[in-house]
Amino acid sequence: MNWFLTVEACHRPKRRIDRSRKTIEEDLVLADLDMESVFRMRLHDPRIRKEKHAEEEKGIRKIELPRQNHYAMEKPSLPKRESKPLDRLAEIYSALVLGTGDYIRKNGFQRVLIGLSGGIDSALTAAVAVDALGKKGVVGVTMPSQYSSRGSVEDSELLAKNLGIRLINIPITEIFQAYLKTLSPSFKGFKPNVTEENIQARIRGNILMALSNKFGWLVLTTGNKSEMSVGYCTLYGDMAGGYAVLKDVPKTLVYELTKLKNKKEKRNIIPKRVFIKPPSAELRLNQKDEDSLPPYPILDPILQAYVEEDKGVEDIAKMGFKERLIKEVIQMVDRNEYKRRQSPPGVKITHRALGKDRRLPVTNKYRNL
Repeated sequence: MNWFLTVEACHRPKRRIDRSRKTIEEDLVLADLDMESVFRMRLHDPRIRKEKHAEEEKGIRKIELPRQNHYAMEKPSLPKRESKPLDRLAEIYSALVLGTGDYIRKNGFQRVLIGLSGGIDSALTAAVAVDALGKKGVVGVTMPSQYSSRGSVEDSELLAKNLGIRLINIPITEIFQAYLKTLSPSFKGFKPNVTEENIQARIRGNILMALSNKFGWLVLTTGNKSEMSVGYCTLYGDMAGGYAVLKDVPKTLVYELTKLKNKKEKRNIIPKRVFIKPPSAELRLNQKDEDSLPPYPILDPILQAYVEEDKGVEDIAKMGFKERLIKEVIQMVDRNEYKRRQSPPGVKITHRALGKDRRLPVTNKYRNL
């Protein structure tokens, strides 16, 4: 006959330090667990009775040690905890910091690598990374091309200086020209298009991954939710990396969080020019995001309505947007599911994040629009 002991869990009274409750941070909370109630509840669980019957058939017999009623003991009361909720932006920023730091440390990485473009997305990503890991845990890389503005390079350098992080400068113009020369026989007779733009993005992704492999640094991608939703990103280019800090952060919210960071620091950690200049991938001459997308203050509400709130064309049109534009945005979202499936994980801060919260077929033949 088999024997084993069953020991009833007990509670010992404890007193904790009286301090304010932390919000979206690691914390220690002590609580009384009424194990007697749990035990009584389990007695009524049919699965427990079934397991007990199976044990009896096998000849297993439990020896139950005497249970003590620890809940009748007099215990010192725990001090009241004061909860001071953060406002919306501070809460989101704290969530990004905690989620990023947690993922990196728990996966055994000591440092992260970020491609700094001089834009607002990479600036916010770097700021979050520094808050999560400290300045010694973050390395920035600027990779200017023939289309990079002088201001973008200077803003990357100023950001790195303000954050106190190391900055590596690796120009890609010669590498890009080598690509074009190598491909010129195959591209003969074809005009330059998005192909040449994507080559630059993939060169940068290749450089980041090479540094990652050589030094064991995790690459943080800098794309935001707006770009990921409509596919305004390059597979194996700016999507190359191990973690996407802003994956669930719309572009308009990126601006709000960046302003919050500067306000909190009481100085322009993120350079002022980053807020002013029009968003641009700088993959061709005078390129602007609005050449390919609606302005973000218009795009983001449509994306929120469609992606997070499951609204259709008619309901979104009632919000004041043109039906033709709504259909164009929805089509972009639907046909870029294959890209999102290949993107790295990221922090969830909205009701519905891209990925597991919203899983659609990668491809389909039907079209509702």
